[in-house]
Amino acid sequence: MTSSAQVENSLQAICYERGSLKLLDQRKLPLETTYLNILDSNDGWNAIRDMVVRGAPAIAIAAALSLAVEAFNLQPYGGGPVDAASFLIDKLDYLVSSRPTAVNLSDAAVKLKEVISNSAAKDSEGSMVIQAYIEAAETMLEDDVASNKAIGSYGASLIQARLTDSKKISVLTHCNTGSLATAGYGTALGVIRSLYAEGILEHAYCTETRPFNQGSRLTAYELVHDKIPATLIADSAAAALMKAGRVQAVIVGADRVAANGDTANKIGTYSLAVNAKHHGIPFYVAAPLTSVDLSLSSGDQIVIEERSANELLNTKGGLGEQVAASGISVWNPAFDVTPATIIDSIITEKGVIMKNGMDTEFDIKLFAE
Repeated sequence: MTSSAQVENSLQAICYERGSLKLLDQRKLPLETTYLNILDSNDGWNAIRDMVVRGAPAIAIAAALSLAVEAFNLQPYGGGPVDAASFLIDKLDYLVSSRPTAVNLSDAAVKLKEVISNSAAKDSEGSMVIQAYIEAAETMLEDDVASNKAIGSYGASLIQARLTDSKKISVLTHCNTGSLATAGYGTALGVIRSLYAEGILEHAYCTETRPFNQGSRLTAYELVHDKIPATLIADSAAAALMKAGRVQAVIVGADRVAANGDTANKIGTYSLAVNAKHHGIPFYVAAPLTSVDLSLSSGDQIVIEERSANELLNTKGGLGEQVAASGISVWNPAFDVTPATIIDSIITEKGVIMKNGMDTEFDIKLFAE
C-alpha cells in the first residue's frame, strides 16, 4: 500500500493506507501541492465530481478506496452480512454516479459487488463482508500500477518495432494519462515514460487540453518532474506540428472503449485522430482492459458527459475571472468519440490489439474475454 510518508516525494494522486485516504487536489497543480483527506464515500463522490482526482483509472481506485476507508472506520461492525452487503452496494451505486462516462468506475463497482455478494453468501458476520471489500479495493490499487507498467512496455515495444529511418521518435499526447490519472506510472504517458527509459524517445509534445488544461497543468508537470524532453503546445497547434514533421506518433488514453474499438476520451482527441490520419501519422490508444465496455457495440452508444459552462466562460477551470461575453451560450462536452477506423492500435496490459488485414474495426471481444 502507499504510505502517507510517500506523499511529499511522489506524483501519486492517491495516497492510501488502511483507514486513511489522501487525494492530491489536481485543481491546484502545478503551483500548489495539496492533499485532501477523504473520510468516506461522500467525500470520494465530491472529489471525483469536482475533479480533485481525474483520469478513468484513478477515479475507479479513488472511489473504491473512499468506501474502503468509510467501511474500515465503521468497525466494530455489529450488523449481519446481508446488511453489510446492502450498505456497501448502495454506496458503490452512489459513487458510480459521480462520473458516468468513465467505464473503469462502473467496471470496478461490478467486480466489487461480486466480492461483496460472495462474502455475504458464505460468511456469518457483517464484519467479514466489510473485510472482504476492503481487501478487494486494496488489490485494485496494486493491480493498477502493474497494469500501467505492462501497457508502457507493450507500447514501447510496438513503437520501437515500427521505427524505420530513425532510432528515436517524437510523440504527441493529449490530456493527462500519467501518475496523476492512475494509481501510478500511467497509460499513454506510461508508454512515453517507457520510450524515454529505453532511449527511444526524442521528444514529447503535450497539448494544453482546454478548457480544464490537464495537459498544461498536469502532463507538463509530470514531464518536467521526470526530466523528459518536452514541449507544450496549444490545442489548435497540433495540425501545424504534424505538418512540420515534428511528431511521428500520437498516443492518447481512453475513458471508455466500445466493442468495435471506438473510444471516448477527453474532448479534442477526435480532432487529433483526424489530423493524424490526414498526415499519415499512427494514432495509438493506450488503456487498460477495464476501460473496455463490451455492452456497447459502438461509440455511438457512449454517453458523453457535459461540464459546467463556467469552465469556458471563466479562467482557472471556471473558478477564476470571466473572459467570455456575458449572455453567450456554451456547449462544453467533456469527451468525444474517436472511431476505430482511424485508430492504428489499442495498447493494453495484455498486449496490443491490432486490426486483421483490411478490417476497419477491432475484434476487442476476443481479446478482452
